[in-house]
Amino acid sequence: MRLLRLTAALLLAAGVLTGCSAPASDRPLVMVSTNILGDVVSNLVGDDVEVVTLMRPGADPHAFEISAAEAARLRSADLVVSNGLGLEEGLQQHLNAAAGAGVAAFVAGDAVDVLPYTSTDAGGADDPHFWTDPAQTIAVVDALVPVLEAMDGVDAAAVAARSAAYRSALTELDADMTDAFAVIPSAQRALVTNHHVFGYLAERFGFRVVGAVIPGGTTLAAPSASDLADLVSAIDDAGVRTIFAESSQPDRLMKVLAEEADVDVTVTELFTESLTDAAGGAPDYLTMMRVNTERIATGLSP
Repeated sequence: MRLLRLTAALLLAAGVLTGCSAPASDRPLVMVSTNILGDVVSNLVGDDVEVVTLMRPGADPHAFEISAAEAARLRSADLVVSNGLGLEEGLQQHLNAAAGAGVAAFVAGDAVDVLPYTSTDAGGADDPHFWTDPAQTIAVVDALVPVLEAMDGVDAAAVAARSAAYRSALTELDADMTDAFAVIPSAQRALVTNHHVFGYLAERFGFRVVGAVIPGGTTLAAPSASDLADLVSAIDDAGVRTIFAESSQPDRLMKVLAEEADVDVTVTELFTESLTDAAGGAPDYLTMMRVNTERIATGLSP
């Protein structure tokens, strides 16, 4: 009797657990590496596609890692969307494994006009931060839309309609950024941050990248005493009054740098390599770019 009762209890538990488990989604699955690209993809596909973004809000795209379960799901996706250009340093082995398993891939960096890092420490490496120029993001959207429209189970007409609306929003953003930056005198268009992330913005809108606390093209590097001394000199020479710290990285070094510079320098936070959660200041790409534009224009204007 005890055996029968135990068996019945186990069967009942199994039935309860089965009833509580969520059914597997029959929507196409798109796995996206960074949360900036995840937001872009979500705006294009809506609810017709399951979009899974691997990078958490506020994370560093150069260093974030994923779980074994996420890596396994990456290899079973219908499409993997990544930034490329060396950005996802901690994720690249999993992206390679998914490609090796035959998963379709879209690399955003293949669709942009790639710039080299402005830093000589980067050795001429490609700069992956193309999204700081909305025109480059438009190029990514234009290349990605046909890939999404061709996926099995996707309403191509719905994707086309969403992409047209989102492309219009990006075009409006580009125009607004142009107007906002136009009030900054050319002599004051000097950018200093803790990581080389503004190359595309500088090229598009006529800024000079004076320098960055972290040398080279990756946040995994570390500044030396001489690096900091050189940057202090560059700040003094350029007469920079505001330097910018990225939200995905601690700003302690930026504050030390401001204290060392022989001028009254303000440290202003920007959202550059990662979106925030819904409660933060940059929950989506369009908001992030508008907040950054306002802070840069305010920090550098007369």
